[in-house]
Amino acid sequence: MCYLTETEQGVFLDLYIRPSASRSKVVGEHDGRLKVSIAAPPVDGKANALIIKFFAKFFGVKKSDVQLESGETGKRKRVHITGVSLEDVSQRITAELS
Repeated sequence: MCYLTETEQGVFLDLYIRPSASRSKVVGEHDGRLKVSIAAPPVDGKANALIIKFFAKFFGVKKSDVQLESGETGKRKRVHITGVSLEDVSQRITAELS
């Protein structure tokens, strides 16, 4: 999974976001990134806030463990999730996509 990078504290995820979807979910891959549909519009930071909430729940961590590192105003984003391993993240994404 080329969209995952492990750090000492957790994992970076490179994302392609589809805002204003009917529900939030992991969809697949797009251009070397994890494609995620988010059920929030891309206005006033609503989509970014929901991305943090979604991934905290998805990986079972606190919202404070999910940080938006880049891409605040675009569809291509990078988040850092603290307290998880590359293996855990990979397994959770694979399970969701199968």
